[in-house]
Amino acid sequence: MSLVEILLVSTRLGFTSFGGPIAHLGYFHEEYIRRRKWMDEKSYADLVALCQFLPGPASSQVGIGIGVMRAGILGGIVSFIGFTLPSVVALIVFALLLHTFGFTDAGWIHGLKIVAVVVVAHAILGMAKNLTPDVQRKTIALAAVVVTLLWQTAFTQVGVIILAGFVGYLLYRHHTLEGSGENVRFPISHCFAVVCLTLFFGLLFVLPILREATNVTWVAMFDSFYRAGSLVFGGGHVVLPLLEREFVPTGWLTQEQFLAGYGAAQAVPGPLFTFAAYIGAVINGWKGGLLATIAIFLPAFLLILGTLPFWNSLRRNPNIKGALMGVNAAVVGILIAALYHPIWTSSIISAIDFAFAAVLFAMLVFWKLPPWVIVLTGALGGFLLSFL
Repeated sequence: MSLVEILLVSTRLGFTSFGGPIAHLGYFHEEYIRRRKWMDEKSYADLVALCQFLPGPASSQVGIGIGVMRAGILGGIVSFIGFTLPSVVALIVFALLLHTFGFTDAGWIHGLKIVAVVVVAHAILGMAKNLTPDVQRKTIALAAVVVTLLWQTAFTQVGVIILAGFVGYLLYRHHTLEGSGENVRFPISHCFAVVCLTLFFGLLFVLPILREATNVTWVAMFDSFYRAGSLVFGGGHVVLPLLEREFVPTGWLTQEQFLAGYGAAQAVPGPLFTFAAYIGAVINGWKGGLLATIAIFLPAFLLILGTLPFWNSLRRNPNIKGALMGVNAAVVGILIAALYHPIWTSSIISAIDFAFAAVLFAMLVFWKLPPWVIVLTGALGGFLLSFL
């Protein structure tokens, strides 16, 4: 009965959890901790800290972790399916309709692209406030902006993240740790955790080799999505530039298709990483959407299962904590670069576009309207602007 209960609860959250990863964590806390008391407050805080510590979609990893602690590995899988499936299905359907009717040049699609500008700008403000509070981390973010814009390759972003981690280690390895707390027990053996971590790193190195050796489309897609899911620190919005570099320059989908899907992804609940399902469906139908979903979330599964048993010691390590502080600062810079290109340069074409973006931004930030209202307003406004 536990698995059925987990599926029902997580699916309801999958249909109703709007607002991004921070909002998702609030929904989880209300449902899993306050109402159902599946975990105590301290264990939940520890789990959230671990998932913020890892690359990948933090809210999805928290949901997986709660499922694991409730009913083992199967519980984690069921929790993931329930939370993710609604948005995956919605975005695959949107991609198929987009392909069938070919309306990428429609006015409402341009409105969704302007929504993408607003949402990413809002994400940057929140992340910069939390992740770059001092001059050193602001400088790391600035360097990441400059390097990422001047050398626009997929390898640049990976190099920036690695270098920022090293700089963060040098600057913050003596940083005072807070809230280490008591040890938490997780129902996963150390041996199984090591297998998961080995598989995570093994796939990261083997898939690019297999891609070059086979020249098979499915392998290439799996490699691109897996690498994106493995290297993203800071949440779903940061996956945007990685996916854009992987799929737009190679011609697998157009800039218009990419940004239209990103705008649509704001209208659905659940994790933003399900944007991969849209890209996969544009490239290769519903099968491509399912493959993309599995590939981009697989690293999150392997990392959370591989690190849960070791978290008690990891969270007390100041070296790792310092490196992560540098990485998070670089993430802000990468996101600022992505806001300019491709999002701003492809969406804000005229003064009226900027004015409309300002209105949408005020609706989201000042008036605190739900994201789905912003998306619908953006689509309708883009449609109306096409007549001017």
